[in-house]
Amino acid sequence: MFWEGLITARDLGRLHDIASVLIRYGFSDFVQRMGVGTLLEKAGKILRLKQPTELLKMDTPKRVSHAMQELGPTFIKLGQILATRVDLFPPDWIAEFEALQDSIPPIPFEQLRDQLQQDLGEPPEKVFFKLETQALAAASIAQVHKAHLEDGSEVVLKIRRPGIRAKIEADLRLLARVADIAEKEIEELRRFHPKEIVQQFTHSLRRELDLASEGRYMERAAANFADDPNIEIARVYWQWTSERLIVQSYLHGIHGRDLKAVEAQGLDRRLLAKRGANAVLKMVLEDGFYHADPHAGNVLYLPTNRIAFLDFGMMGRLSETRREQIVRLLNAMVNKDVGGVTDILLDWAGDTSADINNLTIEVDAFLDSYHGVPLKQLKLASMLGDITLIMRNHQLTLPPDLTLLFKVFITLEGLGRLLDPDFDMVAQATPFLTRAMYLRYTPEAIAKRGLRNVGSIVDVIANMPQDIRRLLRTTRRGGLQVHVDITKLDRFGRQVDRAASRITVGLVTAALIVGSSIVMTVSGGPTLWGLPIFGFLGFLAAGVSGIWVLISIYRGGRGT
Repeated sequence: MFWEGLITARDLGRLHDIASVLIRYGFSDFVQRMGVGTLLEKAGKILRLKQPTELLKMDTPKRVSHAMQELGPTFIKLGQILATRVDLFPPDWIAEFEALQDSIPPIPFEQLRDQLQQDLGEPPEKVFFKLETQALAAASIAQVHKAHLEDGSEVVLKIRRPGIRAKIEADLRLLARVADIAEKEIEELRRFHPKEIVQQFTHSLRRELDLASEGRYMERAAANFADDPNIEIARVYWQWTSERLIVQSYLHGIHGRDLKAVEAQGLDRRLLAKRGANAVLKMVLEDGFYHADPHAGNVLYLPTNRIAFLDFGMMGRLSETRREQIVRLLNAMVNKDVGGVTDILLDWAGDTSADINNLTIEVDAFLDSYHGVPLKQLKLASMLGDITLIMRNHQLTLPPDLTLLFKVFITLEGLGRLLDPDFDMVAQATPFLTRAMYLRYTPEAIAKRGLRNVGSIVDVIANMPQDIRRLLRTTRRGGLQVHVDITKLDRFGRQVDRAASRITVGLVTAALIVGSSIVMTVSGGPTLWGLPIFGFLGFLAAGVSGIWVLISIYRGGRGT
């Protein structure tokens, strides 16, 4: 593992911390296989390989989640992303990832004051009539404080923790390198697509670090619900909002988990469940821009049975094509259409090879298990869980945007049943599916798709002469190249290179032995302990080279 060319000195300390935690939770073999131990030893950082026996008594998913919790915000967020990959991990792993809590004690307000003053451009006391130094809530990336404006308006300040970006960026660099090496070198991890997961995670976390982006997401969502008086989204005060700070209006409501307060205020729990589900379904199936974490902690219940959504740091997006696929899948599941479900799964899996006959049989059995079940008794979360289990069994992987969406549907149904035990997610979704299918086949929609396809075909035909001319010109100049990317050939090339290095050192060693033997027979010249000094040094160099070759062969035989 040639980490030396990939790692920077500034990341070595963090790498040592990560490796130490992994070893303590019983993952020393992984640390050694990744070559981390060797690199840290060369850098003068000693790793203690002893593993506490009490930690090893926990099962693997629990040890992984505990290690992530201890490693801090980057890894907690990574675990929350992995909790959406129900297509890759079995339920016990998903449960542990979901248990990761992004909640830590707030830091004293005085440690935030300098950064806050920089972002506001003047002391906070000059901007806000009253600012509460006691935090309302705190997480790994930011913490929240309440304030009052001179006109009496109440606002909330979400302040990013000082120095958090540098630490997260270091973690992201290390994760990218680990994922690249793991995908190339560790075959059992390859099916989890670590590079793809880290890329998705990096993009998501960097967006979450930019609090101004969260403000833009809030305004976009508010615009989508401008005509719905039942959905409330906080107002953003842009004059004070920046990358490290977002100021928004304070919403008075009942926390989503406080069901006793909901009852005490006389709110209609069944109506709240219905309105919340309709709001998220509209975001997904009509807007293509949705709140990606609609759990009870991110919801407030307002008077007159209105709902407010909080924390827009994690948002999902769906293209028009993807929304059509979702509608087709859900419609096929509700109507027990085996071919329709199978076709969608194969489209999502891409170029992955699959046994189509066995896949069709398993999908048929899955849909048959719901035969005769009344629509009211169907559980969308259970059906989506079965679909992802089928994909996992056939080594099929969902696109990242869909894994997040599936998780949203599952979370939404859980929130609905928390409010109303008889909540029927399928019944709530059916009108949206019917309307989406109807809109898909209206004359206007068909004409729009037809014009788009005709335009694409015309562009291809129009550009074809120019493309052919460029291809012929490149061929005549000898510039036509064919690139074949085969990962195993790269690994084979490294093995050949190592073998050639051993052969070369072996030949040099043999030459030193022969040359030194000849020098030993020649009289005269300087001596050491009665032996010709040049012959003695030659034998010494040959011995060192020989030991290096033996060690190299031994380590190569162990796969390191």
